[in-house]
Amino acid sequence: MVNGNGEPLDGKGPLQAEARVSLSGDIINPLDRAPVRQSMDVGIRAINSLMTVGQGQRLGLFAGSGVGKSVLLGMMTRFTNADITVVGLIGERGREVKEFIEDILGDEGLARSVVVASPADDSPLMRLRAAMLTTRIAEYYRDQGKRVLLLMDSLTRYAQAQREIALAVGEPPATKGYPPSVFAKLPQLVERTGNGRPGGGSITAFYTVLTEGDDQQDPIADAARAILDGHIVLSRRLAEEGHYPAIDVEASISRVMPQVTETEHFARAQRFKQVYSRYQQARDLISVGAYVKGSDPETDFAITHIGNMGQFLQQGLNESAPLEDSIQQLLAVVPERRSPDRPKTPPQADGGGR
Repeated sequence: MVNGNGEPLDGKGPLQAEARVSLSGDIINPLDRAPVRQSMDVGIRAINSLMTVGQGQRLGLFAGSGVGKSVLLGMMTRFTNADITVVGLIGERGREVKEFIEDILGDEGLARSVVVASPADDSPLMRLRAAMLTTRIAEYYRDQGKRVLLLMDSLTRYAQAQREIALAVGEPPATKGYPPSVFAKLPQLVERTGNGRPGGGSITAFYTVLTEGDDQQDPIADAARAILDGHIVLSRRLAEEGHYPAIDVEASISRVMPQVTETEHFARAQRFKQVYSRYQQARDLISVGAYVKGSDPETDFAITHIGNMGQFLQQGLNESAPLEDSIQQLLAVVPERRSPDRPKTPPQADGGGR
């Protein structure tokens, strides 16, 4: 566990470096990168089954404050099948750093993890450097052929650090106080992750994005959604109902899922979302007893299966859900669509024609 300068924070003595590398990694020609074709197990049932992640994909974890972003990242760290996990705690509360290490990450997760921490009271330059160092460490292991899981909490704090610096040097504010350089820095950081050259390693990255006031149109959230390969939205309503993880499956998507899943798995995931969405549309009518059973076959089907679907989406903090098990449970929880029986057409009389 180190700070933005690479100095150890855990009191375990100095680091014996085997090599020195520049803080800014080499730019890879986009045509030289290996395509995303293999799935990555992150240990979260809802993500593995409905938003399957590919090795080398970059995703955003969008949520307001206190909805469970950090806990979800800790679960991924413990349950993933990646070779190395690199965690960047950028601009978060200092109290949360120790709690994340001891309570959320634990000895199991820390055994194969590198943690770079730069809390909120660090200078904006140190926070920027910590985000770059986190990415550079992940690149180093990727170049060694490792499957790396990069978790950065949060991309919004990185953008806010750049905003402080840009405003201090006289750059004019643009969108909601963010200078133009902020939106230029985001893709420069994010594009460094992903797959390396064919036959090499990969960096699968999750960036948390703090949606202030639960506004999904926040400038940083909107910019991040455009440059990432998918987004997972955490719902405050679900969190308040005790539904954990509070993933809004209707608003979440993985853009590479069709390339890393079987046809049956992808079709059943789409069917799950259709049924779940149909129930949410009729939820208010069902709650007040205004819905009459038999009015709509799809809504009746959703009411019948919503209980099992809700249990499927929930997961305990210490419960691991491997990828294959998640897929099998998905296939079992929602039956495939059955086409309505068609009336048989009576045979035509032979009129003596052809």
